[in-house]
Amino acid sequence: MNTSLEVVDLLPSDASATLVGRLQLPGERGAHIVARRGDRLIDLTGIAPTMADLLERRDVRDIVRTAPDTGSWSVAAVLEATVSGGPGPRLLSPVDLQVIKAAGVTFARSMIERVIEEQAGGDATRALEIRARVRDAIGGTIATLTPGSAEADEVKRVLQGEGLWSQYLEVGIGPDPEIFTKAPVLSSVGTGSDIGVLARSTWNNPEPEVALIVASDGRPVGATLGNDVNLRDFEGRSALLLGEAKDNNASCALGPMIRLFDEGFDLPDVTRLEIGLRIVGQDGFLLEDGSSMSEMSRSLEELIGHTIGAHHQYPDGFVLFTGTLFAPTQDRDEPGLGFTHREGDVVRISAPELGALVNRVTSSEKAAPWTVGIREFYRDLVERGLVPGLAATGSTGVRA
Repeated sequence: MNTSLEVVDLLPSDASATLVGRLQLPGERGAHIVARRGDRLIDLTGIAPTMADLLERRDVRDIVRTAPDTGSWSVAAVLEATVSGGPGPRLLSPVDLQVIKAAGVTFARSMIERVIEEQAGGDATRALEIRARVRDAIGGTIATLTPGSAEADEVKRVLQGEGLWSQYLEVGIGPDPEIFTKAPVLSSVGTGSDIGVLARSTWNNPEPEVALIVASDGRPVGATLGNDVNLRDFEGRSALLLGEAKDNNASCALGPMIRLFDEGFDLPDVTRLEIGLRIVGQDGFLLEDGSSMSEMSRSLEELIGHTIGAHHQYPDGFVLFTGTLFAPTQDRDEPGLGFTHREGDVVRISAPELGALVNRVTSSEKAAPWTVGIREFYRDLVERGLVPGLAATGSTGVRA
């Protein structure tokens, strides 16, 4: 990032926050599992070789607080190297083997913007006129509806009669939320890394969100910040392009660390978070906005229940992006064209309780390629002697 200012408030303001993350040392391709203890990051890799292993432990908070210090690093030095690209140890995305899921259209304001994208067919030049028409018709009504309620069914009937019904309204106020897979396992990037949008996209934006960390039995165990980078032109042309709109190289950012739920911070606290967004462009453009988790139209428990249960299991746990209120309408270039990213934009997503996720925008084609998949991940663990019973033979040799 080449700006030390971004180190300020990178971690939660509460010094008692229980934080875990993943740390990469210079010259290594794998990661160390670490916990913040005072001004040091303590190595927990000997206890839990993966973040998924650590978060399955019922005694995870005790481990973070009492595990012996077998190796540690300065928090300040790590944060500086993470955002500056320096040679020191740096934070990675705090998750590894968890499946990365996302809930969409969970806020009324962003729901309306998705409808506008659809009505515009991905053409930003038509958004201004359509936005006024759609908001006049449904804006005030939608915000107060309970999804799946009788009132929501009646609004659906009226809108269908007026030709304004949308698949986005279906998942926004209907009985079933949108839950999709955001990115492959191990593909997310952390704070300080570049984030990517497709070079051929002409209308795109960040999506600042809270991401829940959920264990394999459905227990929410913590939270972090996320950027669900989105291509509005692709998804607007067709919802069947959601994969291309959402899942590209470096298009999923998480971090800086996971804040575990404990006696000082739990799931109800997440519903009260205020998420800040700041975008600074190399052209001098500045956008500052935010969203309040209290405006969600569905509960976090409902979203988790639609993701995991008898219908679907996640043996290594999962990450769940919970949706965004952010709907960028501020014009960047010509009037009426709204916002889209430019190369070099610095995006800062923050909440005092979770810290800050800071990334610079580039194209997915120019971002660092994703090279550590599941085979390479386990090969590294074997070579470091972190998988008992397996020898470093040149193949993963992973047994069921």
